[in-house]
Amino acid sequence: MTDNINALLRQIPKVDELLAHPQFAGENKTLLTNATRQVLSDLRTGILQSKITSLPTLDELALGISRKLAKTNQPNLQKVINGTGIILHTNLGRAPLAKAAMDAITNSAPGYSNLEYSIPDGKRSSRHIITEDLLTQLTGAEAGMVVNNNAAAVLLALLAVAEKKDVIVSRGELVEIGGSFRVPDVLQQSGSHLVEVGTTNKTHLADYEKAILAANGYYSHGPGALLRVHTSNFIISGFTAKPTLEELAGLAAKHSLPLIEDLGSGCMIPLHEYGIHGQPTVAESVKAGVDVITFSGDKLLGGPQAGIIVGRKDYIAKMKSHPMARAMRIDKLCLAALEATLRLYLDPKLAVQEIPTLKMLCETQDNLFAKAEKLAEKLAPWATVISEVSQAGGGAIPEENFATAAVAINADITAQALEKHFRTGPTPIIGRISKDRFMLDMRTLNEEDFPAIVDEFSAFVRIIKTY
Repeated sequence: MTDNINALLRQIPKVDELLAHPQFAGENKTLLTNATRQVLSDLRTGILQSKITSLPTLDELALGISRKLAKTNQPNLQKVINGTGIILHTNLGRAPLAKAAMDAITNSAPGYSNLEYSIPDGKRSSRHIITEDLLTQLTGAEAGMVVNNNAAAVLLALLAVAEKKDVIVSRGELVEIGGSFRVPDVLQQSGSHLVEVGTTNKTHLADYEKAILAANGYYSHGPGALLRVHTSNFIISGFTAKPTLEELAGLAAKHSLPLIEDLGSGCMIPLHEYGIHGQPTVAESVKAGVDVITFSGDKLLGGPQAGIIVGRKDYIAKMKSHPMARAMRIDKLCLAALEATLRLYLDPKLAVQEIPTLKMLCETQDNLFAKAEKLAEKLAPWATVISEVSQAGGGAIPEENFATAAVAINADITAQALEKHFRTGPTPIIGRISKDRFMLDMRTLNEEDFPAIVDEFSAFVRIIKTY
Protein backbone atom coordinates (compact mmCIF):
# COMPACT_ATOMS: atom_id res chain seq x y z
CA MET A 1 0.00 0.00 0.00
CA THR A 2 1.18 3.55 -0.72
CA ASP A 3 1.96 6.02 2.03
CA ASN A 4 -1.11 8.10 1.07
CA ILE A 5 -3.45 5.12 1.46
CA ASN A 6 -1.93 4.25 4.86
CA ALA A 7 -2.23 7.85 5.98
CA LEU A 8 -5.90 8.00 4.98
CA LEU A 9 -6.67 4.71 6.74
CA ARG A 10 -5.10 6.00 9.95
CA GLN A 11 -7.22 9.17 9.79
CA ILE A 12 -10.57 7.36 9.56
CA PRO A 13 -12.55 8.51 12.61
CA LYS A 14 -13.67 6.07 15.29
CA VAL A 15 -17.26 4.91 15.47
CA ASP A 16 -17.78 6.64 18.85
CA GLU A 17 -16.49 9.92 17.44
CA LEU A 18 -19.19 9.88 14.76
CA LEU A 19 -21.91 8.69 17.14
CA ALA A 20 -21.24 11.82 19.22
CA HIS A 21 -21.96 14.13 16.26
CA PRO A 22 -24.72 16.59 17.28
CA GLN A 23 -26.75 15.63 14.19
CA PHE A 24 -27.52 12.24 15.76
CA ALA A 25 -29.04 13.39 19.05
CA GLY A 26 -32.05 11.22 19.86
CA GLU A 27 -31.39 8.57 17.18
CA ASN A 28 -31.77 4.87 17.91
CA LYS A 29 -28.30 3.81 19.12
CA THR A 30 -28.33 0.31 17.61
CA LEU A 31 -29.50 1.39 14.16
CA LEU A 32 -27.14 4.39 14.21
CA THR A 33 -24.14 2.22 15.11
CA ASN A 34 -24.88 -0.24 12.31
CA ALA A 35 -25.24 2.57 9.77
CA THR A 36 -21.99 4.18 10.94
CA ARG A 37 -20.06 0.94 10.65
CA GLN A 38 -21.39 0.40 7.11
CA VAL A 39 -20.36 3.92 6.03
CA LEU A 40 -16.88 3.50 7.53
CA SER A 41 -16.51 0.09 5.90
CA ASP A 42 -17.43 1.59 2.52
CA LEU A 43 -14.95 4.41 3.14
CA ARG A 44 -12.18 1.96 3.98
CA THR A 45 -12.88 -0.10 0.85
CA GLY A 46 -12.89 3.03 -1.31
CA ILE A 47 -9.51 4.09 0.06
CA LEU A 48 -7.97 0.65 -0.46
CA GLN A 49 -9.21 0.60 -4.06
CA SER A 50 -7.84 4.13 -4.62
CA LYS A 51 -11.34 5.37 -5.44
CA ILE A 52 -11.18 7.80 -2.50
CA THR A 53 -8.06 9.96 -2.36
CA SER A 54 -9.05 12.52 0.26
CA LEU A 55 -10.86 11.97 3.54
CA PRO A 56 -14.42 13.35 3.88
CA THR A 57 -15.08 15.76 6.72
CA LEU A 58 -17.01 14.67 9.80
CA ASP A 59 -20.02 16.62 8.54
CA GLU A 60 -19.88 14.81 5.18
CA LEU A 61 -19.59 11.44 6.90
CA ALA A 62 -22.50 12.37 9.15
CA LEU A 63 -24.56 13.18 6.04
CA GLY A 64 -23.70 9.77 4.59
CA ILE A 65 -24.65 8.06 7.84
CA SER A 66 -27.96 9.95 7.95
CA ARG A 67 -28.76 8.74 4.46
CA LYS A 68 -27.81 5.18 5.32
CA LEU A 69 -29.97 5.39 8.45
CA ALA A 70 -32.88 6.78 6.46
CA LYS A 71 -32.64 3.92 3.97
CA THR A 72 -32.66 1.39 6.83
CA ASN A 73 -35.97 2.76 8.06
CA GLN A 74 -37.39 3.27 4.59
CA PRO A 75 -39.94 0.94 2.97
CA ASN A 76 -39.00 -0.61 -0.36
CA LEU A 77 -41.92 1.14 -2.05
CA GLN A 78 -41.28 4.81 -1.44
CA LYS A 79 -42.23 8.24 -2.69
CA VAL A 80 -40.15 9.73 -5.49
CA ILE A 81 -40.27 13.14 -7.12
CA ASN A 82 -40.79 12.89 -10.87
CA GLY A 83 -38.80 15.53 -12.72
CA THR A 84 -38.57 13.57 -15.97
CA GLY A 85 -41.51 15.26 -17.68
CA ILE A 86 -43.00 11.84 -18.50
CA ILE A 87 -46.49 12.00 -17.04
CA LEU A 88 -47.46 8.32 -17.15
CA HIS A 89 -44.04 6.99 -16.18
CA THR A 90 -44.58 3.23 -15.86
CA ASN A 91 -41.45 2.74 -13.73
CA LEU A 92 -42.60 5.48 -11.36
CA GLY A 93 -46.14 4.18 -10.87
CA ARG A 94 -47.96 5.85 -13.78
CA ALA A 95 -50.92 8.07 -12.86
CA PRO A 96 -50.78 9.99 -9.57
CA LEU A 97 -54.19 10.00 -7.94
CA ALA A 98 -56.58 12.90 -7.48
CA LYS A 99 -57.25 14.11 -3.94
CA ALA A 100 -60.79 12.72 -4.18
CA ALA A 101 -59.37 9.28 -4.97
CA MET A 102 -56.95 9.47 -2.04
CA ASP A 103 -59.77 10.52 0.28
CA ALA A 104 -61.84 7.56 -0.93
CA ILE A 105 -59.00 5.16 -0.09
CA THR A 106 -58.55 6.74 3.34
CA ASN A 107 -62.26 6.39 4.06
CA SER A 108 -62.40 2.77 2.91
CA ALA A 109 -59.14 1.36 4.26
CA PRO A 110 -59.41 1.51 8.07
CA GLY A 111 -62.69 -0.37 8.52
CA TYR A 112 -65.36 -2.35 6.74
CA SER A 113 -67.35 -1.36 3.67
CA ASN A 114 -70.29 -2.55 1.58
CA LEU A 115 -67.93 -4.01 -1.04
CA GLU A 116 -70.19 -6.98 -1.77
CA TYR A 117 -73.17 -6.19 0.43
CA SER A 118 -76.50 -4.55 -0.44
CA ILE A 119 -77.46 -2.24 2.41
CA PRO A 120 -81.11 -1.82 1.22
CA ASP A 121 -81.66 -5.58 0.84
CA GLY A 122 -79.39 -6.85 3.61
CA LYS A 123 -78.05 -9.46 1.19
CA ARG A 124 -74.86 -10.32 -0.66
CA SER A 125 -74.20 -8.10 -3.66
CA SER A 126 -71.50 -7.71 -6.34
CA ARG A 127 -68.51 -5.39 -6.37
CA HIS A 128 -69.20 -4.78 -10.07
CA ILE A 129 -72.17 -2.51 -9.29
CA ILE A 130 -69.99 0.02 -7.44
CA THR A 131 -68.73 1.55 -10.69
CA GLU A 132 -71.11 0.15 -13.31
CA ASP A 133 -73.65 2.99 -13.25
CA LEU A 134 -70.86 5.56 -13.58
CA LEU A 135 -69.24 3.67 -16.45
CA THR A 136 -72.49 3.37 -18.41
CA GLN A 137 -73.38 7.01 -17.77
CA LEU A 138 -69.98 8.28 -18.90
CA THR A 139 -69.58 6.06 -21.96
CA GLY A 140 -73.11 5.29 -23.15
CA ALA A 141 -72.44 1.53 -22.91
CA GLU A 142 -75.10 -0.94 -21.74
CA ALA A 143 -72.94 -2.46 -19.00
CA GLY A 144 -69.51 -2.37 -17.44
CA MET A 145 -67.18 -4.13 -15.04
CA VAL A 146 -63.66 -3.74 -13.66
CA VAL A 147 -60.74 -6.14 -13.24
CA ASN A 148 -57.17 -5.62 -12.04
CA ASN A 149 -55.55 -4.34 -15.25
CA ASN A 150 -56.15 -3.99 -18.97
CA ALA A 151 -54.18 -7.13 -19.87
CA ALA A 152 -56.59 -9.08 -17.67
CA ALA A 153 -59.53 -7.26 -19.26
CA VAL A 154 -58.45 -8.31 -22.77
CA LEU A 155 -57.80 -11.88 -21.64
CA LEU A 156 -61.19 -12.15 -19.89
CA ALA A 157 -63.01 -10.76 -22.92
CA LEU A 158 -61.39 -13.34 -25.20
CA LEU A 159 -62.02 -16.16 -22.73
CA ALA A 160 -65.66 -15.31 -22.32
CA VAL A 161 -66.71 -14.62 -25.91
CA ALA A 162 -64.17 -16.26 -28.23
CA GLU A 163 -62.43 -19.16 -26.46
CA LYS A 164 -61.18 -21.89 -28.81
CA LYS A 165 -62.37 -19.93 -31.82
CA ASP A 166 -60.66 -17.77 -34.43
CA VAL A 167 -59.98 -14.15 -33.49
CA ILE A 168 -59.28 -11.96 -36.51
CA VAL A 169 -56.73 -9.15 -36.10
CA SER A 170 -54.93 -6.82 -38.49
CA ARG A 171 -51.19 -7.51 -38.76
CA GLY A 172 -50.51 -3.83 -38.08
CA GLU A 173 -52.11 -4.15 -34.63
CA LEU A 174 -50.17 -7.13 -33.24
CA VAL A 175 -48.37 -4.90 -30.79
CA GLU A 176 -45.94 -5.46 -27.96
CA ILE A 177 -46.08 -3.06 -25.03
CA GLY A 178 -43.92 -2.69 -21.91
CA GLY A 179 -42.84 -5.81 -20.05
CA SER A 180 -42.96 -7.90 -23.26
CA PHE A 181 -46.78 -8.00 -23.20
CA ARG A 182 -47.74 -9.18 -26.69
CA VAL A 183 -51.21 -9.40 -28.19
CA PRO A 184 -50.50 -12.78 -29.88
CA ASP A 185 -49.42 -14.22 -26.52
CA VAL A 186 -52.63 -13.08 -24.84
CA LEU A 187 -54.65 -14.68 -27.62
CA GLN A 188 -52.77 -17.92 -27.13
CA GLN A 189 -53.33 -17.91 -23.36
CA SER A 190 -57.06 -17.34 -23.89
CA GLY A 191 -57.31 -20.50 -25.98
CA SER A 192 -58.31 -18.44 -29.02
CA HIS A 193 -56.66 -18.86 -32.38
CA LEU A 194 -55.02 -15.87 -34.01
CA VAL A 195 -55.92 -15.13 -37.60
CA GLU A 196 -53.81 -12.32 -39.07
CA VAL A 197 -55.24 -10.28 -41.92
CA GLY A 198 -53.93 -7.54 -44.18
CA THR A 199 -50.40 -6.19 -44.11
CA THR A 200 -48.46 -4.12 -41.61
CA ASN A 201 -49.50 -0.84 -43.20
CA LYS A 202 -52.77 -1.67 -44.97
CA THR A 203 -55.74 -3.78 -43.95
CA HIS A 204 -59.05 -3.55 -45.80
CA LEU A 205 -62.56 -4.52 -44.75
CA ALA A 206 -62.49 -7.24 -47.41
CA ASP A 207 -59.51 -8.84 -45.62
CA TYR A 208 -61.62 -9.29 -42.50
CA GLU A 209 -64.61 -10.67 -44.42
CA LYS A 210 -62.43 -13.12 -46.31
CA ALA A 211 -61.04 -14.40 -43.00
CA ILE A 212 -64.55 -14.76 -41.53
CA LEU A 213 -65.68 -16.84 -44.48
CA ALA A 214 -62.54 -18.97 -44.31
CA ALA A 215 -63.06 -19.51 -40.58
CA ASN A 216 -66.40 -21.13 -41.38
CA GLY A 217 -64.55 -23.80 -43.35
CA TYR A 218 -64.25 -27.45 -42.39
CA TYR A 219 -60.69 -27.25 -40.99
CA SER A 220 -61.07 -24.05 -38.98
CA HIS A 221 -62.10 -23.43 -35.37
CA GLY A 222 -65.01 -21.23 -36.36
CA PRO A 223 -65.08 -17.42 -36.23
CA GLY A 224 -65.08 -16.10 -32.65
CA ALA A 225 -64.53 -12.32 -32.81
CA LEU A 226 -63.00 -9.39 -34.62
CA LEU A 227 -60.34 -7.66 -32.53
CA ARG A 228 -59.25 -4.04 -32.98
CA VAL A 229 -56.12 -3.06 -30.99
CA HIS A 230 -55.28 0.59 -30.47
CA THR A 231 -51.55 0.96 -31.24
CA SER A 232 -51.03 3.12 -28.18
CA ASN A 233 -47.22 3.10 -28.08
CA PHE A 234 -46.37 3.64 -31.77
CA ILE A 235 -47.81 5.01 -34.99
CA ILE A 236 -47.76 3.82 -38.58
CA SER A 237 -47.82 6.73 -41.00
CA GLY A 238 -47.59 7.25 -44.72
CA PHE A 239 -49.11 4.71 -47.12
CA THR A 240 -51.68 3.25 -44.73
CA ALA A 241 -55.31 2.15 -44.63
CA LYS A 242 -57.71 0.47 -42.22
CA PRO A 243 -61.49 0.22 -41.85
CA THR A 244 -63.32 2.62 -39.59
CA LEU A 245 -64.80 1.28 -36.36
CA GLU A 246 -68.27 1.75 -37.84
CA GLU A 247 -67.33 -0.41 -40.85
CA LEU A 248 -65.88 -3.13 -38.63
CA ALA A 249 -68.92 -3.03 -36.35
CA GLY A 250 -71.22 -3.39 -39.36
CA LEU A 251 -69.23 -6.37 -40.65
CA ALA A 252 -69.25 -8.03 -37.22
CA ALA A 253 -73.02 -7.54 -36.91
CA LYS A 254 -73.57 -8.92 -40.42
CA HIS A 255 -71.88 -12.18 -39.38
CA SER A 256 -73.25 -12.19 -35.78
CA LEU A 257 -69.75 -11.80 -34.31
CA PRO A 258 -68.60 -9.60 -31.42
CA LEU A 259 -66.23 -6.72 -32.18
CA ILE A 260 -63.74 -6.34 -29.33
CA GLU A 261 -61.57 -3.24 -29.04
CA ASP A 262 -58.51 -2.95 -26.82
CA LEU A 263 -58.54 0.83 -26.51
CA GLY A 264 -55.51 0.90 -24.21
CA SER A 265 -55.21 4.33 -22.62
CA GLY A 266 -58.89 4.93 -21.90
CA CYS A 267 -59.37 8.58 -22.81
CA MET A 268 -62.73 9.57 -21.31
CA ILE A 269 -63.18 13.13 -22.61
CA PRO A 270 -62.15 14.92 -25.83
CA LEU A 271 -58.86 16.77 -25.37
CA HIS A 272 -58.72 18.72 -28.63
CA GLU A 273 -59.53 22.04 -26.94
CA TYR A 274 -56.28 21.60 -25.03
CA GLY A 275 -54.30 21.03 -28.23
CA ILE A 276 -54.26 17.22 -27.99
CA HIS A 277 -55.65 15.60 -31.13
CA GLY A 278 -56.23 12.11 -32.51
CA GLN A 279 -56.94 10.45 -29.17
CA PRO A 280 -60.17 8.39 -29.40
CA THR A 281 -62.56 8.39 -26.45
CA VAL A 282 -64.38 5.39 -25.02
CA ALA A 283 -67.76 6.97 -25.77
CA GLU A 284 -66.82 7.29 -29.46
CA SER A 285 -66.10 3.56 -29.63
CA VAL A 286 -69.43 2.76 -27.98
CA LYS A 287 -71.24 5.04 -30.43
CA ALA A 288 -69.44 3.36 -33.36
CA GLY A 289 -71.02 0.06 -32.36
CA VAL A 290 -68.11 -1.78 -30.72
CA ASP A 291 -69.48 -4.66 -28.63
CA VAL A 292 -66.72 -4.94 -26.00
CA ILE A 293 -64.20 -2.20 -25.14
CA THR A 294 -61.30 -2.61 -22.72
CA PHE A 295 -59.01 0.12 -21.37
CA SER A 296 -56.71 1.00 -18.48
CA GLY A 297 -57.64 2.86 -15.32
CA ASP A 298 -54.16 4.24 -14.66
CA LYS A 299 -53.31 5.83 -18.01
CA LEU A 300 -55.22 8.73 -19.55
CA LEU A 301 -58.17 8.07 -17.26
CA GLY A 302 -55.87 9.10 -14.39
CA GLY A 303 -57.02 6.62 -11.78
CA PRO A 304 -55.56 3.53 -10.05
CA GLN A 305 -54.36 0.42 -11.85
CA ALA A 306 -57.44 -1.26 -13.25
CA GLY A 307 -58.78 -2.91 -16.38
CA ILE A 308 -62.15 -1.50 -17.36
CA ILE A 309 -64.59 -3.31 -19.67
CA VAL A 310 -67.71 -1.72 -21.13
CA GLY A 311 -70.06 -2.87 -23.87
CA ARG A 312 -73.10 -4.98 -24.60
CA LYS A 313 -74.91 -6.30 -21.57
CA ASP A 314 -74.97 -9.93 -22.71
CA TYR A 315 -71.22 -10.05 -23.30
CA ILE A 316 -70.41 -8.26 -20.03
CA ALA A 317 -72.68 -10.76 -18.20
CA LYS A 318 -70.63 -13.64 -19.63
CA MET A 319 -67.43 -12.04 -18.34
CA LYS A 320 -68.86 -11.37 -14.87
CA SER A 321 -69.83 -15.04 -14.51
CA HIS A 322 -66.65 -16.48 -16.02
CA PRO A 323 -64.55 -18.50 -13.51
CA MET A 324 -61.45 -16.41 -14.30
CA ALA A 325 -63.20 -13.17 -13.29
CA ARG A 326 -62.50 -13.96 -9.62
CA ALA A 327 -58.78 -14.38 -10.27
CA MET A 328 -58.71 -10.98 -11.98
CA ARG A 329 -60.94 -9.01 -9.64
CA ILE A 330 -60.04 -5.55 -8.39
CA ASP A 331 -59.47 -4.94 -4.67
CA LYS A 332 -61.54 -2.57 -2.53
CA LEU A 333 -58.95 0.23 -2.31
CA CYS A 334 -58.43 0.45 -6.07
CA LEU A 335 -62.17 0.25 -6.54
CA ALA A 336 -62.73 3.14 -4.12
CA ALA A 337 -60.13 5.25 -5.92
CA LEU A 338 -61.56 4.39 -9.33
CA GLU A 339 -65.12 5.30 -8.32
CA ALA A 340 -63.95 8.68 -6.99
CA THR A 341 -61.98 9.35 -10.18
CA LEU A 342 -64.92 8.45 -12.40
CA ARG A 343 -67.20 10.78 -10.42
CA LEU A 344 -64.91 13.69 -11.31
CA TYR A 345 -65.64 13.02 -15.00
CA LEU A 346 -69.30 13.89 -14.48
CA ASP A 347 -68.01 17.46 -14.86
CA PRO A 348 -65.26 17.36 -17.57
CA LYS A 349 -63.90 20.79 -16.60
CA LEU A 350 -63.55 19.65 -13.00
CA ALA A 351 -61.82 16.47 -14.17
CA VAL A 352 -59.11 18.50 -15.95
CA GLN A 353 -58.61 20.61 -12.83
CA GLU A 354 -58.58 17.78 -10.27
CA ILE A 355 -57.12 14.71 -11.98
CA PRO A 356 -53.31 15.13 -11.98
CA THR A 357 -52.75 13.29 -15.27
CA LEU A 358 -55.16 15.55 -17.16
CA LYS A 359 -53.95 18.67 -15.39
CA MET A 360 -50.33 17.94 -16.36
CA LEU A 361 -51.29 17.07 -19.95
CA CYS A 362 -53.26 20.28 -20.39
CA GLU A 363 -50.86 22.64 -18.59
CA THR A 364 -49.76 25.61 -20.73
CA GLN A 365 -46.12 26.33 -21.42
CA ASP A 366 -46.49 29.84 -19.98
CA ASN A 367 -47.53 28.38 -16.63
CA LEU A 368 -44.69 25.89 -16.78
CA PHE A 369 -42.16 28.67 -17.42
CA ALA A 370 -43.53 30.65 -14.48
CA LYS A 371 -43.09 27.59 -12.27
CA ALA A 372 -39.57 27.02 -13.61
CA GLU A 373 -38.56 30.59 -12.81
CA LYS A 374 -39.64 30.08 -9.19
CA LEU A 375 -37.51 26.97 -8.82
CA ALA A 376 -34.52 28.45 -10.66
CA GLU A 377 -34.55 31.43 -8.32
CA LYS A 378 -34.26 29.10 -5.34
CA LEU A 379 -31.33 27.27 -6.98
CA ALA A 380 -29.47 30.39 -8.18
CA PRO A 381 -26.81 30.82 -9.47
CA TRP A 382 -26.58 27.18 -10.47
CA ALA A 383 -29.80 26.88 -12.48
CA THR A 384 -31.05 27.95 -15.91
CA VAL A 385 -34.60 27.86 -17.30
CA ILE A 386 -34.76 26.24 -20.72
CA SER A 387 -37.39 25.28 -23.28
CA GLU A 388 -37.84 21.53 -23.73
CA VAL A 389 -40.35 18.89 -24.82
CA SER A 390 -41.96 16.13 -22.74
CA GLN A 391 -44.17 13.13 -23.43
CA ALA A 392 -47.28 11.53 -22.00
CA GLY A 393 -45.58 8.14 -21.53
CA GLY A 394 -47.25 4.89 -20.54
CA GLY A 395 -47.90 4.04 -24.19
CA ALA A 396 -50.28 6.99 -24.50
CA ILE A 397 -50.28 9.62 -27.26
CA PRO A 398 -46.90 8.53 -28.74
CA GLU A 399 -47.14 11.02 -31.61
CA GLU A 400 -47.38 14.08 -29.33
CA ASN A 401 -44.43 16.05 -27.96
CA PHE A 402 -45.56 18.62 -25.40
CA ALA A 403 -43.74 21.95 -25.19
CA THR A 404 -42.49 22.34 -21.64
CA ALA A 405 -40.08 24.26 -19.42
CA ALA A 406 -37.22 22.70 -17.50
CA VAL A 407 -34.61 23.81 -14.99
CA ALA A 408 -31.10 22.76 -16.01
CA ILE A 409 -28.61 22.56 -13.13
CA ASN A 410 -25.09 23.66 -14.04
CA ALA A 411 -22.06 22.66 -11.97
CA ASP A 412 -18.47 21.53 -12.31
CA ILE A 413 -19.55 17.90 -12.21
CA THR A 414 -20.83 15.50 -14.83
CA ALA A 415 -24.54 15.34 -15.53
CA GLN A 416 -24.41 11.63 -14.67
CA ALA A 417 -22.92 12.33 -11.23
CA LEU A 418 -25.48 15.04 -10.60
CA GLU A 419 -28.32 12.75 -11.66
CA LYS A 420 -27.09 10.08 -9.25
CA HIS A 421 -26.82 12.56 -6.38
CA PHE A 422 -30.46 13.62 -6.73
CA ARG A 423 -31.65 10.07 -7.35
CA THR A 424 -30.02 8.66 -4.21
CA GLY A 425 -31.12 11.31 -1.73
CA PRO A 426 -33.56 10.81 1.18
CA THR A 427 -36.44 11.50 -1.21
CA PRO A 428 -35.29 10.29 -4.64
CA ILE A 429 -35.56 13.06 -7.23
CA ILE A 430 -35.66 11.57 -10.73
CA GLY A 431 -34.69 13.96 -13.51
CA ARG A 432 -33.34 13.44 -16.99
CA ILE A 433 -30.16 14.14 -18.91
CA SER A 434 -30.34 15.96 -22.23
CA LYS A 435 -27.39 17.43 -24.16
CA ASP A 436 -25.07 16.62 -21.23
CA ARG A 437 -27.23 18.63 -18.81
CA PHE A 438 -29.16 17.36 -15.81
CA MET A 439 -32.61 18.87 -15.79
CA LEU A 440 -35.92 18.82 -13.97
CA ASP A 441 -39.03 19.11 -16.14
CA MET A 442 -41.79 21.31 -14.72
CA ARG A 443 -44.62 19.36 -16.36
CA THR A 444 -44.41 16.59 -13.75
CA LEU A 445 -43.33 18.70 -10.77
CA ASN A 446 -45.55 20.37 -8.18
CA GLU A 447 -44.48 23.42 -6.22
CA GLU A 448 -44.89 21.21 -3.15
CA ASP A 449 -41.84 19.31 -4.45
CA PHE A 450 -39.62 22.40 -4.40
CA PRO A 451 -38.53 22.27 -0.70
CA ALA A 452 -37.20 18.70 -1.10
CA ILE A 453 -35.38 19.70 -4.30
CA VAL A 454 -33.85 22.76 -2.61
CA ASP A 455 -32.75 20.68 0.41
CA GLU A 456 -31.07 18.10 -1.80
CA PHE A 457 -29.48 20.83 -3.89
CA SER A 458 -28.11 22.49 -0.71
CA ALA A 459 -26.50 19.18 0.27
CA PHE A 460 -24.99 19.01 -3.21
CA VAL A 461 -23.58 22.56 -2.92
CA ARG A 462 -21.96 21.74 0.43
CA ILE A 463 -20.19 18.79 -1.17
CA ILE A 464 -19.09 20.87 -4.19
CA LYS A 465 -17.62 23.61 -2.00
CA THR A 466 -15.56 21.08 -0.08
CA TYR A 467 -13.51 20.19 -3.16
